[in-house]
Amino acid sequence: MVRLLAGKKGTGKTKQIIDLANDQVEKSPGHIVFIDDDMRHSYEINHDIRLLNMEEFSIKTADEFFGFLCGIASTDYDIETIYVDGILKIIDLQYSDLPDYLEKIEKMCESYDVEFVISFTADPEELPGSLKEKLI
Repeated sequence: MVRLLAGKKGTGKTKQIIDLANDQVEKSPGHIVFIDDDMRHSYEINHDIRLLNMEEFSIKTADEFFGFLCGIASTDYDIETIYVDGILKIIDLQYSDLPDYLEKIEKMCESYDVEFVISFTADPEELPGSLKEKLI
């Protein structure tokens, strides 16, 4: 399952996604992965969560990132949830391509039995219906 956090810039999406990950790691026996565009929030994220700083990888395209996500999910079957903060900042993906890209990730969720929580900057009121139903 893919769940989404969307909001305009400065509305607290990053704090909310960090809180969700920190709450889950306290209650969940599975592994949690948090993907961010830098290490700014490393002290806010529970040390039991695997934090991946995308600055350390030369991944820029949507296809490269999808392969990266598949690699993460396929190497650790204990991963329950992968959190991605600011997907549109991490990869070169147009907002208009987001619904199809998230559908691709949804299919991966079924294959690897993993959940995704993905945040991005957008007005929730302007999201297409297929994305609105995934909002947290």
